[in-house]
Amino acid sequence: MPLGLRNKKKHKSKETSKLVESEAAPPAPAAPAPAASASRLQFHTQLAHGSPTGRVEGFGSARELYAKIAEAFGIDPAEIMFCTLNTHKADMDKLLGAQIGLEDFIFAHIKGQRKEVEVLKTDDVLGLTITDNGTGCAFIKRIKEGSLMDQTKMVCVGDHIETINGKNVADRRHYEVAKMLKDLEKGQMLKLQLIEPMKAFEKLEPRSKGGTLPEAKISRGRETLRLRTKGPATVEEMPTEIEEKAIKKVDELLETYMGIRDIELAATMVEAGRDKKNPDEFAVALDETLGDFAFPDEFVFDVWGAIGDAKQGRL
Repeated sequence: MPLGLRNKKKHKSKETSKLVESEAAPPAPAAPAPAASASRLQFHTQLAHGSPTGRVEGFGSARELYAKIAEAFGIDPAEIMFCTLNTHKADMDKLLGAQIGLEDFIFAHIKGQRKEVEVLKTDDVLGLTITDNGTGCAFIKRIKEGSLMDQTKMVCVGDHIETINGKNVADRRHYEVAKMLKDLEKGQMLKLQLIEPMKAFEKLEPRSKGGTLPEAKISRGRETLRLRTKGPATVEEMPTEIEEKAIKKVDELLETYMGIRDIELAATMVEAGRDKKNPDEFAVALDETLGDFAFPDEFVFDVWGAIGDAKQGRL
């Protein structure tokens, strides 16, 4: 039931303010080191459909990474749809998200052929799960087996959704695109303009439904580069087993409530709840960091429960 969490005010307690002030006096123990070391890291990269190997470094966000990759290959950053780690295939279990292992190889998938699909919405649920690359490109991460869109064979995992019934959504976030699709009335004609990722061997790539998402892995390297939507990238230890379970569960809740998948978003939410004592504190933290999403109270409560279940070993 709704908890009225949205009405919580965003403020720091006096105790928190005093703590911040008192901790600011002594010299910080090498606080800038992670960002500095992150900026010096080099990663190998290729275009997924085939290219020479390039190197990228000096980025602090997904947007900056895409710009560096585009610069390496002389293309427009807007042409990059998404990146996968250690595979040239459009494998949704290998999407570049919140974490990049320091030994990971980055493959960039760029825009290929455009196509139009028109289908009658005969079911309330289309069966699509949407994600985005963090730079304004929403694409299909999963197609539910047996769903309306599963029967529409031109729609494939990895396709970028460019327009919905003639309305351009190329720069919309994944949750906005998912909501637009969900809000379409049953019985209405749906016309999508899609862009599929460029492939080297079109006939050798079978249509994919996105794999079994519960098997998705967060980078397994000892250290990872954590990309953040806000703030600089940092070099961190890989998530603990408890955090990894919590992140996967929150990612599943995102799909249930919002029709999206986003490992970076899930990781940010788990991080926000790390030191919180109750769901009210957690709701305030989410509003401060992710207020644009306007998460419903029921969802916030379930996410808080998932974080608690992970800590107690119930996942």
